[in-house]
Amino acid sequence: MRLSNLADYAVVLMSAAARQCGSVPLHAALLAEQTGIPGPTAQKLVSGLARAGLLVASRGSGGGVRLARPAAAISVADIIEAVEGPIALTSCVAEGRHDCSLEGSCKVQPHWGVVNGAVRGALAGISLASLSVTPAKAGAAGGLVPASPSKPKAAPAFAGATS
Repeated sequence: MRLSNLADYAVVLMSAAARQCGSVPLHAALLAEQTGIPGPTAQKLVSGLARAGLLVASRGSGGGVRLARPAAAISVADIIEAVEGPIALTSCVAEGRHDCSLEGSCKVQPHWGVVNGAVRGALAGISLASLSVTPAKAGAAGGLVPASPSKPKAAPAFAGATS
């Protein structure tokens, strides 16, 4: 499984936004400059992430975008789903999809939901806040912070691209 470039860039862009912590008004151009994401792509992502409720835009002097909620309350799964839609590893896991030629005879199909849930759960367990800090040295659960403080187990390492 591989993330699309757009989903990868969305994670990078949101991580840059989280590092700012409201210190300066954020604009797509500034985020593009800080991350190396092409300007038009950054603008497209800012618009889409705002539509998805992950960023909030304000107009006027001092306007720009900011995170819609604390970085600790935004997961990697939230960001990926804002760009790509629901996480579905196979077409039989996606709601309303019936385009698999093996449907009806596949013995694995009933189990894909568990696999898909595990992958989505792992991505949901990685908070944006954890991607916005310098990682700890190896051996400290990858330095990642779970997205929800109610989850006592260590979050799995994220194998995504870095900026």
